[in-house]
Amino acid sequence: MALLNSFASWLMTKRMHQIELFMKYPHEVQNEWFRKLIESAKNTEWGKKFNYTSIETPEQFAERVPLQDYDSMKPYIERIRRGGQNILWQTEIKWFAKSSGTTNDKSKFIPVSEESLEECHYKGGKDMVAIYCNNYPETEIFTGKNLALGGSHFIDTYDNYESYHGDVSAILMQHLPLWAEFFRAPDLSIALMSNFEEKLDKMAKATMAENVTSIAGVPSWMNVFLKHILEISGKKSIKDVWPNLEVYFHGGVNFSPYKENFKDLFGKGNIHHFELYNASEGFFGLQDQKKSSELLLMLDYGIYYEFIPRNDLNNKNEKTIQLHEVKTGQNYAMVISTNGGLWRYQLGDTIKFTSLNPYRFRITGRTKHFLNSFGEEVIIDNTEKALKIACEKSNSSVNEYTVAPVFMEGNKSGAHEWLIEFEKSPEDLNYFSEVLDNALKSLNSDYEAKRFNNFVLRAPIVREIKTGTFYNWLRQKNKLGGQNKIPRLSNERKYVKEILAMK
Repeated sequence: MALLNSFASWLMTKRMHQIELFMKYPHEVQNEWFRKLIESAKNTEWGKKFNYTSIETPEQFAERVPLQDYDSMKPYIERIRRGGQNILWQTEIKWFAKSSGTTNDKSKFIPVSEESLEECHYKGGKDMVAIYCNNYPETEIFTGKNLALGGSHFIDTYDNYESYHGDVSAILMQHLPLWAEFFRAPDLSIALMSNFEEKLDKMAKATMAENVTSIAGVPSWMNVFLKHILEISGKKSIKDVWPNLEVYFHGGVNFSPYKENFKDLFGKGNIHHFELYNASEGFFGLQDQKKSSELLLMLDYGIYYEFIPRNDLNNKNEKTIQLHEVKTGQNYAMVISTNGGLWRYQLGDTIKFTSLNPYRFRITGRTKHFLNSFGEEVIIDNTEKALKIACEKSNSSVNEYTVAPVFMEGNKSGAHEWLIEFEKSPEDLNYFSEVLDNALKSLNSDYEAKRFNNFVLRAPIVREIKTGTFYNWLRQKNKLGGQNKIPRLSNERKYVKEILAMK
């Protein structure tokens, strides 16, 4: 196993040369992928509609092809799900990554071509390991197994035509080569189970005796899984269960609110945390530095990037800028064109570049998930940082939370109502609320202005809710596991009312 570990580590680090090339020549690499994508799709229905044959520059592309979202692309995608081909992409597409993002009733079905599977999703997974091995050459992760907590997939039948949909993690597991099974746990028959709670129990029992050296999954669900492992094993920490565990690969939600929880779960011993940014639509960023969670924008995955300045979103003259035009410290909404057939697709995420050489960034929120009922323009990045400050000062930790407005009534000012499920409750909830409020004021000048003398916004209403409430709410909606997430911010009270109404 030691020899195998050395060989695998060496093989992975060979990829570092290519990563260094796109870091050195980012604009050339992006222009090359732009040309490849346009050339590949010129004879598709979409390519003919927008005359891709005559598109020679990114400027022409932006002028000719309108910005898209899922609703505008859905009619094309639905035809592909029912057997139509050469519509958005040149090769056959039979797999679709089902994405709900948060708890929206409407699901999205993102086409997954063979090219996007191999050149984007799998490449991202390989690079995740390659960068990790490069940063930690003494690693021994290949002496054991990786445990990935994912979703499930299903068959759709339309007039004798079959296509498939599921969580992107399940699609990746289903298509892994046979040799890769040697490095993962548990068996696919368990890993792809659709009943999350049953899968949780069987995964725990099947992997407790394995030599697990790395784990991967969304922090919210991994948190639930690891607690279950400790519950049935009787152990005090995960290190007692898997003594050789050395790294946790995580993405999907901001890790900051969960950091203290995992520190307690892992117990003594140095376990590395490695952040990544992937979604149903593609793989976009990886942590490439040991001591910084900033993400390196991955530029050779078959994705062409454009960006919309956050302040220009939803304007009549909404326009994109190219990679070489972005600046540090500004929020941008991401727009992608991919080798899976998404064209000028608004991803729904906002990022802020921290470096332009190479291009590194932080995820700051969602374009549709923010608080602006009173002109306060609070984004997820604000609430996550404020919570971190409040937790540190009150010696507490948060498991899950959601925030919604309390609208003005009569002469009464508005407010933000926080529903928080604490992992470790503060001794004084009023003190916690005060620190949270002051932290938000320091982070967001619009919020601070609206809070002045309580004219527009009064102090936040912070409610501690019982442990397991969010989990049970998601269970009622049949949204356990996978990429389902708690909606952090909303400008309506739908989610808050549903949660408060639960017994």
